[in-house]
Amino acid sequence: MYFSVKSGSPEKQRSTCVIVGIFEKRRLSDVAEQFDKISEGYIRNLLRRGELEGKIGHNLLLYNVPNLLYERLLLIGCGKESELDERKYKLVINETINALKNTGVMKAICFLTELTVKGRNTYWKVRIAVETVEDSIYTFDHLKSKKIAILRPLRKIVFYLSTRSKLTDGELAIKHGIAISAGIKSAKDLANMPPNICNSAYLASKASKLAADSSYGKNITTRVIGEKTMKDLGMNAYLAVGQGSAKESLMSVIEYKGHDNNNDYNKKTARPIVLVGKGLTFDSGGISIKPSENMNEMKYDMCGAATVYGVMRVALILKLPLNIIGIIAGCENMVDGRSFRPGDIITTFSGQTVEVLNTDAEGRLVLCDTLTYVEQFDPAIVIDVATLTGACIIALGHHLTGLMSNNKKLSHELNVAAKQAGDLIWNLPLEDEFQEQLKSHFADMTNVGGRDGGAITAGCFLSRFTSKYHWAHLDIAGTAWNFGKTNGATGRPVALLSQFLLNRSGLIS
Repeated sequence: MYFSVKSGSPEKQRSTCVIVGIFEKRRLSDVAEQFDKISEGYIRNLLRRGELEGKIGHNLLLYNVPNLLYERLLLIGCGKESELDERKYKLVINETINALKNTGVMKAICFLTELTVKGRNTYWKVRIAVETVEDSIYTFDHLKSKKIAILRPLRKIVFYLSTRSKLTDGELAIKHGIAISAGIKSAKDLANMPPNICNSAYLASKASKLAADSSYGKNITTRVIGEKTMKDLGMNAYLAVGQGSAKESLMSVIEYKGHDNNNDYNKKTARPIVLVGKGLTFDSGGISIKPSENMNEMKYDMCGAATVYGVMRVALILKLPLNIIGIIAGCENMVDGRSFRPGDIITTFSGQTVEVLNTDAEGRLVLCDTLTYVEQFDPAIVIDVATLTGACIIALGHHLTGLMSNNKKLSHELNVAAKQAGDLIWNLPLEDEFQEQLKSHFADMTNVGGRDGGAITAGCFLSRFTSKYHWAHLDIAGTAWNFGKTNGATGRPVALLSQFLLNRSGLIS
C-alpha cells in the first residue's frame, strides 16, 4: 500500500473515491458538510431517508454525487462525535478498508484524519491509520496452493490534512507507520509459520538474514549460539527444555549499533537496550503434556521471539540512533525418552538451582539462562517478551499484556509507550509474598508457584535472574494471537516496543 498526505481545498482533490465521516444522529463531519453544500443537500437528504445512521460499522458508498468531481463518495459511520476515542478511531479505519474491499477502488482520499480524536494529534491519527490499514489488509497465504487475488485492489491512500503546516507531521507519521507495520507483518509471518518449518534453525536463519541484508548497512551483526557452546557456558536450564527434541536449541544474538554511528552521541557510553524473545517453536508441555484440544496453537509459543525480530526490523528500517541487542531464544519442548522430568533439579547458568515441578513451565527456564547471558553486555535495560502463562489470560483476558518490572522508571516508560501506540498493558505486582510460593525443599526454588497468582509467580521467578540490571517482563500469552475462528498472530507488542524505542531515540516529541 502506498500512503501520502495532502492539503488544499477538499472539493478540488481528484480521486476515484473519497472517504468522509458521518456521526450518529446523522451529524455530518466538517468535510461532509462542505460536500453536502456543493451537492445541494444531496447527502443530507439521503441521511434523512434513513440510508445511514452514523453508527460505527455502518457505511454507504455513493456514486456520481451531483457537482462533485469524484466517481465515488464513501460515507463512514463514526459513532457519537463526543465519544470518538483511540479504539473507536481504529474501528472506523478498519471499517473503511473492509467497505472498500472488492469495490474496484484503487486510490482513495481519506478525510478521516481530520476528525477530532480525544487527546490525539495529527501525527498520531495518520500513523495509527497507516498501521490499521496495513493490519486490515494482512493475509497469510504463504502455504496455500491457490491464492485468492483481488483484480483491482486498493493500492493508494492519501490522507487529507486541512493545512500545509500539518504536512511535516503527517509525512513523519507515514514513515514511522510504514516501518512499524513492516515489523508487525514480519512478526505475524514468523509466528503464523507452522512448526515443521519454523524451528530454531529457521529462527536463526531469519536473524542471520537481517545482518546479511545490505540495505541495513554494516552496523548489524548476528551470531548463533548452539548447544555445545551453551553446555560449555553452563546454560543447563535452557538445554533441559530442548533435550527431548530432535531439533537443536539455538540462541540468536542480533547486535545493532545505531548509537555509535550517530555523531550527536558519545560513542563509548551507549549501553545497549536488550530485547529477549521466548522462542518455543512448539510446546507440547513435555512430560506434563498439554491437552490435545488447541495444542496446534502452541506453534505460537515463539511469539516473543517473533516480536523481537519484528522490532529489530523497525529499528533497522528507521535507523534508530540506539544500540539494541535482540536475542531470539529458540527451542522446542517435546516428549521423548530424553525429556526433562518433574522432580529434576537443574543448575542454571547463574548457579541457582531449580526444582522442576512442571515441564510445561518451560519458558521461564529458557529465559532465566538467557537473562543471565545478557549480563555480559552491561545493558542499560533488558525487556523480555514471552507467551509465558495461561494465568495471565485469566487475569487480563486477550486485551492487555501483563507487565512486571524491577524498575519504576522503566515501567512508567513502557506504560506511556503503550498508551501512545494503542498497544495496551497492565502492571502486575512483584511483591515478596509471591516469592514465597517458589520455595523448594530440595533446591533454591521451584519452577512453578501453584495456581494462585500464576502470572506473577512466573515473573517473580524471572526476577531472581535480573538483579544486575533494570528489567521488565511482558507476558503476551493473551495478546500474541487471536484464538478460535479468527486464529492468527496479532503482531503485538511490536507497536508498543517500537514506540518505546522511538521515545528513547528522541526522534519524536
